[in-house]
Amino acid sequence: MLQSAVLLLNQNYEPLTVLRARRAVTLLLLGKVDLIENVNGQAMRSIRITVPLPSIIRLKYFVRIRRKEISLTKKNIIKRDNHQCQYCGKKSGMMTTDHIIPRALGGDDSWENLVCACLECNNRKGNRSLREASMKLLHRPKRPNYFTFVLSDLGRPKAQWRPYLFQS
Repeated sequence: MLQSAVLLLNQNYEPLTVLRARRAVTLLLLGKVDLIENVNGQAMRSIRITVPLPSIIRLKYFVRIRRKEISLTKKNIIKRDNHQCQYCGKKSGMMTTDHIIPRALGGDDSWENLVCACLECNNRKGNRSLREASMKLLHRPKRPNYFTFVLSDLGRPKAQWRPYLFQS
């Protein structure tokens, strides 16, 4: 119960992070956050107090944060693409990264030029452009948003959270 995930919102309802219920209850007891939604009416009880088990909490004060940059690594490219080859759609087996525009043809190391690829597709494409290799991308790559990148570790977000996540 104390290990369940809780969405923490800034004062302006912008999602900040996901934390454990234990930390969320502590913040509630310290008066630093407001309870927005709880888990199906569940509560934690002690001898003296009853505290609702939070699902979404909001800070009482605004916190200005600098968004952390997600480092451009092979692991993060594969995570962004959900361990799926962006050429054939395969989700199993060994995955690597591939330059859409090969470095030999002027391509760079960037979020927009690197995709997850299975070994077969990477070898088939080789050092050629997509057109030369007669291949197409499933999705156009882009720089991931920090919060959604962190949220992807949790899997599918709770239905209660969706109105606060700026996604559908």
